[in-house]
Amino acid sequence: MCVTCNHTIHRARHHFGWNRDFEPALIAKAGETIHFECLDSSGGQLSKGATLDTLANLDFGKINPVTGPVYVEDAQPGDALKVTLRRFVPSGVGWTANIPGFGLLANQFEEPALHMWNYDPISMTPSLYGPGGRVPLKPFAGTIGVAPAEPGLHSVVPPRGVGGNLDIRDLTAGVTLYLPVEVEGGLFSIGDTHAAQGDGEVCGTAIESQMEVEATIELVKDARLKSPRFTTTEPVTRHLDGAGYEVTTGVGPDLMTGARESVMRMIDLLGVEHGMSPIDAYLLCSVCGDLRVSEIVDAPNWVVSFYFPRIVFA
Repeated sequence: MCVTCNHTIHRARHHFGWNRDFEPALIAKAGETIHFECLDSSGGQLSKGATLDTLANLDFGKINPVTGPVYVEDAQPGDALKVTLRRFVPSGVGWTANIPGFGLLANQFEEPALHMWNYDPISMTPSLYGPGGRVPLKPFAGTIGVAPAEPGLHSVVPPRGVGGNLDIRDLTAGVTLYLPVEVEGGLFSIGDTHAAQGDGEVCGTAIESQMEVEATIELVKDARLKSPRFTTTEPVTRHLDGAGYEVTTGVGPDLMTGARESVMRMIDLLGVEHGMSPIDAYLLCSVCGDLRVSEIVDAPNWVVSFYFPRIVFA
């Protein structure tokens, strides 16, 4: 329970997709702090005890619910919402899955796979993954945004200029996010909370985990943003940096091909060095490994690197 929050929006007040005509769950004044109860990206379908059968029967119409929307008084097109993420309250349960047809290596991993996670929601100590693996945790919101100006219902799956399914793992407690307002009131929503994710979320899922989020929403008049921006006030990878990294690369004229090749080579390396099956290594890469564009100026070839934190097996 948040004693400093002005409002609470319960998880029953969620919606799917983005629509400028959605009825607000709350009308708030700029500067107020709101307690959001968020569902996980499966909408509660993959809860504790879920199995491959549960995954096979997933209702994709219930994917990626977001809590809200919040109508912010005086917010007008051209303004920006300044969203300061105050606190995450994790549930202690999560999941990572390979969903056929989804993910960076979808053509190589065609069978479903599911890993259920249990972690301490108070201490947030690294969570066990197979023999010897311990994944550092850092909660964040994968989907956070406002309604687009274009009328009608828009899918929640792709990210947009107004935010949405950004999956930026650095949108953690203490970060301030600025979102361009395109409709009156902004209509802010948040969800898709994660306990951990690597940059790239390569298999298509992170440690998907139901959480509660506290956020203060302020208003910046006439900001004229073209896309989201955010500010961090501390290092963003120190929970991963302690033992260094193993790094694989993809080199060639296409960035997407390079990204795939760098991940495939890390999957191979984890198999050789830690005896992991390809699918287990793929899921693990998604929750803690980082894709980076290392070089994009030396035509005709570019370099994409995949950084895997050695601390996972330290």
